[in-house]
Amino acid sequence: MTDMRADEPALGGLRERKRRQTLQRITDAAVRLFLAQGYEATTLDAIAAEAGISRRSFFSYFRSKDDILLSLQGSFGDEVAAEVLKAPPGSTPLHAVRDALIAACAPYPADEMIVIDRLMRSSEAVQARKQASYVQQERTLFEALRERWPDPERETALRLVAMMSIGAVRLSLDALSREGGRRSLVELLGEAFEALERAI
Repeated sequence: MTDMRADEPALGGLRERKRRQTLQRITDAAVRLFLAQGYEATTLDAIAAEAGISRRSFFSYFRSKDDILLSLQGSFGDEVAAEVLKAPPGSTPLHAVRDALIAACAPYPADEMIVIDRLMRSSEAVQARKQASYVQQERTLFEALRERWPDPERETALRLVAMMSIGAVRLSLDALSREGGRRSLVELLGEAFEALERAI
């Protein structure tokens, strides 16, 4: 008799892979439609149809159109925090965060980031939630910094590093969009951190 438990990890892995593929298909379909007909004009039904799923299935992955756009930057804070925790001995908090941000941003093409930024700016609701997400990213980054440099006397300084670093990201994204990708986000981040170091 076959032991079904032996198949459970494989089934779990297959199920998770299919879920990720469907999630990506919905996201890709939504971005295509947002670009073609505008964010506000794109309906959930249209996204579901484009992705080849039912409207009901859509809600197993996202609660709203806003969530699709916000998911595009959702894991950013966690990625940066993970890089900070891997910072080599002797790194300063500011340099560790700068290097972590550059490592997290480097894989994304400028034109793709500009498109996503413009889509987010096209919806006031998304913009409001995006601003709230920056606060969460600051918190996540601060927790990583505090874990990496656990001295309680450094907490205020580490919180400031987290706040200023996410501020540098925001300014760099604004410049990227304003310049139309003339310089990469990595270049803009480097410039922002140089300005920050000169100021402190």
